[in-house]
Amino acid sequence: MADNSIPGFRRVPRTGVIYVISRASELGFAYGHPEWANLGQGSPETGPMPGAPPRIDQIAIDPRFQEYSPIQGETELRQKVADLYNLLYRQGKASQYTYENVSIAGGGRAALTRLAAALGNINMGHFLPDYTAYEELLSVFKAFIPIPILLDPEEGYQVSLAALRNEIQGRGLRALLASNPCNPTGQLVENDRLRRWVQMARDLQCSLILDEFYSHYIYTGSPNSDPPKMVSAAAYVEDVDSDPVILVDGLTKNWRYPGWRLSWTLAPKDVVRAISSAGSFLDGGANHPFQAQALELLEPETAIRETSAIQRCFREKRDYTLSRLRAMGIVVDAEPMGTFYVWANLSELPPPLNDGMTFFEEGLKEKVITVPGVFFDVNPDRRRANARYSNYCRVSFGPEMEVLQRGLDGLERLTRRF
Repeated sequence: MADNSIPGFRRVPRTGVIYVISRASELGFAYGHPEWANLGQGSPETGPMPGAPPRIDQIAIDPRFQEYSPIQGETELRQKVADLYNLLYRQGKASQYTYENVSIAGGGRAALTRLAAALGNINMGHFLPDYTAYEELLSVFKAFIPIPILLDPEEGYQVSLAALRNEIQGRGLRALLASNPCNPTGQLVENDRLRRWVQMARDLQCSLILDEFYSHYIYTGSPNSDPPKMVSAAAYVEDVDSDPVILVDGLTKNWRYPGWRLSWTLAPKDVVRAISSAGSFLDGGANHPFQAQALELLEPETAIRETSAIQRCFREKRDYTLSRLRAMGIVVDAEPMGTFYVWANLSELPPPLNDGMTFFEEGLKEKVITVPGVFFDVNPDRRRANARYSNYCRVSFGPEMEVLQRGLDGLERLTRRF
């Protein structure tokens, strides 16, 4: 790709979701358009949901919060995050999170960017496929070297503990970045496997950086379990200040407030201090007024009710999406155990629909947006010549059921045309 025409600037690529939305907008797409269905979206439906707490639709701003936020975030909110994790995952454990283990940032990307800026001159492992925004994040910061770890569809996009241990030791990894559950495959590391991941990070002194933004969208538990099943590596940390486990989450997915751009990082105190220093020159701190409003969302009863409603609603949409896609001849290598995405294998569709980019472009003619699989081939600086996942696309069941049905109807028309 050619350099930017303005002196001194490089051409910055768009992440997958931004690219597909931009391309669709050229053809008339707009948010809320009654004829379009955005099955490429990376956000959940944000309206009222049966059984969920009432949605916040008004915010009163305390004049004190017109000032800049502290870089680490308001202490009260930081402690609220720590208290919630201690209640959900650390009851009875001697080591407990406090506000000093929490840093507030302006969304998931800001939190991950702070972490990337604070990393030293190391090898850092990441998985393929994984979240599209990791690519540019891993490209911009030159202190560390990103090392890809390939996940095979034949293994259900999972990696064995022995293989991961070999990667860490053989490649000298000092950090490992992963989304759990994984965006785009929906696969999940949980229970004893997750406990062993944390133990391995502790034993091998390899920092485990987990993006847990989908950790309440879990479909491996009972549909009617009370409380609902949530998954976090926080449950397996022994000492919150010495175990090299860093967790990132926020209001975007698990509370369905993506527009608030409010996230948190749980980590040892030393890491929190480092990323706070990075935040002082990267972003200057999170949205201040919204931090006070977020306190009520982090009340345990509120969080649990929201999670129960999410799991009922999104499990139904997941099963519906899987059924519709399979009826179209689209293969799903591994059913999503979490998230609100289906990693769709297009290889058995007739050419040219078996190519993810063509599938996306043809879908636009039916006013449906998907995300081509090549965007999840995290390839910093384009160091690898061979692109993967050209025969895949990501289909989101994040939208409301009405929009989801309209989108899948459009994809069905598309497959019939060919």
